[in-house]
Amino acid sequence: MRGQAQDDAPKRHHALSLIGAPKYGPGFEHFDYVNPNAPKGGAVRLWDQGSFDNLNPIPRKGEAAPGLGLIYDTLMESSLDEPSTEYGLIAEWVSYPEDRSSVTFGLREAARWHDGKPITPEDVIFSMDIQKQGRENFAQYYKNVVRAEKTGEREVTFYFDVKDNKELPLIVGQLMVLPKHYWTGTDKDGNARDPMRTSLEIPLGSGPYRIRSISPGSSITYERVEDYWAKDLPVRRGYYNFDVISYQMYRDSTPAFEAFKKGDIDFFEESSAKNWATAYDFPALRDGRVVKRDDIELQLPRPMQAFLPNIRRAKFADARVRRALNLVFNFDWANRNLFFGQYRRTASFFGGTEMEAKGLPEGLELQILEEVRPLVPAEVFTTAYTNPIQGDDRADATAQAEGYVSRENLRLATQLMREAGWTVQGGVLRNAAGEPFTIEFLVVQPAFERIVNYYSKGLKRLGIETSIRLVDSSQYQNRIDEYNFDMITGGFRQSESPGNEQRFYWGSEAADRRGSRNLIGIKNPAVDKLIDRIIFAKSREELVAAARALDRVLLWNHYVIPQWYTPNERIAYWDRYASPATMPSRAVGFLQVWWQDPEKAQKLQASR
Repeated sequence: MRGQAQDDAPKRHHALSLIGAPKYGPGFEHFDYVNPNAPKGGAVRLWDQGSFDNLNPIPRKGEAAPGLGLIYDTLMESSLDEPSTEYGLIAEWVSYPEDRSSVTFGLREAARWHDGKPITPEDVIFSMDIQKQGRENFAQYYKNVVRAEKTGEREVTFYFDVKDNKELPLIVGQLMVLPKHYWTGTDKDGNARDPMRTSLEIPLGSGPYRIRSISPGSSITYERVEDYWAKDLPVRRGYYNFDVISYQMYRDSTPAFEAFKKGDIDFFEESSAKNWATAYDFPALRDGRVVKRDDIELQLPRPMQAFLPNIRRAKFADARVRRALNLVFNFDWANRNLFFGQYRRTASFFGGTEMEAKGLPEGLELQILEEVRPLVPAEVFTTAYTNPIQGDDRADATAQAEGYVSRENLRLATQLMREAGWTVQGGVLRNAAGEPFTIEFLVVQPAFERIVNYYSKGLKRLGIETSIRLVDSSQYQNRIDEYNFDMITGGFRQSESPGNEQRFYWGSEAADRRGSRNLIGIKNPAVDKLIDRIIFAKSREELVAAARALDRVLLWNHYVIPQWYTPNERIAYWDRYASPATMPSRAVGFLQVWWQDPEKAQKLQASR
């Protein structure tokens, strides 16, 4: 009987993947994209925007310090060259029954906290429970995880209230594990710790780094843990090579870039096309002490970056209004004149993947859409979605002037606004009550003001008055959490295997949850049904079809005014660092797999 029971036990896996078999087998020594012999040492100075007042990763309250993930490990580690694939880290193995109604993790005996105590099933259970309590998005993400229990000396099992959700075992593997004995203990003064309160007490971790020092709101420094318990595991060989990682806080990217040019910041990811084209002309770059690279093209889905109207507010509730707002945005002019031709326009919520909706729906996608036909725009079935184009319908030199809107687009936008109850009176759009249509853009990066100013000129041609509210990062986060805004810029990054995260991107239940990612405020029964089709897809074919259907429905409801993306990463760094010969395909991986080259560092030091 024992032998039969063992035969029937679920298979233990060293890795999980939602797309095919894992690339690396059970006996692999290290990932292909690392240098397993990379030297340890050196330091790197980074920057982050705003301030911080919290080192506790559990509550959403306050502003968390940058880099806190460096001090914690997760049950499993994501691969940087495979989509939706994870390998055991704290968990030595993972198993699940055929119906995926639960998942079990076997913890490594060697897994330790920085105080030397073992990581236990009790820690894992505590971590799931306390983070679901403290973080709204986390609770939504793990909504179907209803119970966890210790099922062996080093085993923990999570039980689900659904079956056949292929993503659930993998996303539970992403769980950041926290020390129960620390968070239920007392501080140095004998006071009981409260996991739900912000704190500047340096917390206990288990990861490759620990916090060395902080200057609250100003800087934080991490130091590499020499006896890190996982340093020789296959998923950690060649990883985390810097001895010291520090973050300096700046109000925005402008002073941070000046610090980079002076050598006070070592690595800079550039988000501004204008800066990339015009600002990288300084002595250290000209003489080769700083390296500028835009040759790294990651194999990732393209994020939906867009202007996001808050449709909780009545003026944005009508899809005709939102379509009109897109009709007066002239991306082509902006790309030529503001972005130096570096961008392409985003046209899908699943861009760059097989889930991007193209042409007209057919096959299984059409069948899925038929189930929600009464709830979606008719165009979903009749017209392939495309962004508006500002055709040159005038021969004179002003045809493509700043803020130009083609006569056809302006005519259609005006008609749509009229149908939605807004008419132009004295050059200003007003409703039946005489109230003007105004938009306040909430902005946290000063560099983005010029983009809003440009878009505002197109909106003014429609009769919309605009204003910009520039706030600091703390105010910005508070207003976002409370949905206290007219319009912002936001982004949604997808994976090749979308699942539970769609609920807090677009799900009705998330729309009123403080701090959710449903920034737009979508409450649409058709969207909810399509999200469920994605989450509970029984095959890859069904998942792809359901995601295409969701993409099409989101687009034709005009929930966003799509912006742009760049296919290549834009990075610059002082020439003391080296990267692997084979780079990861899904991340630059600077902190994970780069290292300080001793010869380059010595040469750079001598040049100063």
